[in-house]
Amino acid sequence: MAAQDCAVSNAAKVKETIGQFLNVSLDIAVTGKTGSGKSSFVNLIRGLSDYAVGAAPTGVTETTLQPTMYEHPTMPNVKIWDLPGIGTPNFKANKYIKSVEFKTYDFFIILNSERFTENDIMLAKEIRKRNKKFHFVRSKIDNDISQERNRPGFNEQEVLDKIRKYCVSSLNELETAEIFLISSVDFGKYDFEKLQNRLTDDLPDHKQAALLQAWPVCSAATLEKKIKSFEALIRAASLTSAGLTVIPVPGTSVACDAAIAFLFLLRCYYAFGLDDRSLERLSKKVNMPLLKYRAESKFANAIQKKEVTTIHVGASVVAMSTVADLCSLLGVGSVFAAGLSLASTQYLLTEGLNDLANTARVIRKVAGLDTI
Repeated sequence: MAAQDCAVSNAAKVKETIGQFLNVSLDIAVTGKTGSGKSSFVNLIRGLSDYAVGAAPTGVTETTLQPTMYEHPTMPNVKIWDLPGIGTPNFKANKYIKSVEFKTYDFFIILNSERFTENDIMLAKEIRKRNKKFHFVRSKIDNDISQERNRPGFNEQEVLDKIRKYCVSSLNELETAEIFLISSVDFGKYDFEKLQNRLTDDLPDHKQAALLQAWPVCSAATLEKKIKSFEALIRAASLTSAGLTVIPVPGTSVACDAAIAFLFLLRCYYAFGLDDRSLERLSKKVNMPLLKYRAESKFANAIQKKEVTTIHVGASVVAMSTVADLCSLLGVGSVFAAGLSLASTQYLLTEGLNDLANTARVIRKVAGLDTI
């Protein structure tokens, strides 16, 4: 019984260690005037429709009366803060600046559906004083395109260029102001991916993985970046297992591998958009049933059933883990045992990552989102 308790204890240590890799905190502040689409943007980042349970309330009236924190539904380490709009009757500019807890947030999204204002510029300057990042986002681009589409000589790129130039002109007090044009209705278009790239580049290395995991899969390039991020974590996760193998307790290595596998692959599953909610939303968008393609993934099926430990990835994995346990029990060859555990864990995670990644690629291709 003591051996089992120790194995469970060490599995818990693995979970804690992996948590450090996968649960780095990230706090995103989103602010904008009433009716600018701020709450819809918050919901988009969280993978929710505006009418889903737990979604940030939307509307043309002032719905955000105080800073409201929304956890990402599948990645609770990522928090999106819906801030009241600056300069509204309830939040005068000077009072607003004094009340903002700048240190709470990793970066700010300043969002508007029309022209950016003096209040937006004031807020940006205050953010800059505190060495924080801010990004101007012009929302509801789909509405602008729709209104212009029936005009004679319509050219979408010309409309986008005109909007961007208009926004930049309103921010002439700020040097090198960059504007990101987005639509919360169709986040696969316009500058949504460009915004993701900019945010990622501006974050320190340990925060970048958190953003990539939480960000919606808006393109093939975004999906590939997510995959590479998880590939980088495999080595660290495997080393954690190898470090614990030197503890002479039968079953410890296998228990640790199982704990690592479930936590790691579960995060891959959500980050790649393979959960029910993401696939149902995508199916509705492309008018095509896509859940059946996920069913072809043995890892996705096991994650749904919480049976990752029953996945048969080859007898070699079990053999390597068992030998590692035996070596550590006998107190000989601890380095050799650690290497075996490293290999078994790395193999399991790599197999799972590849399976889930390929499933996500297939689904996007079937949906007509990617041609290659």
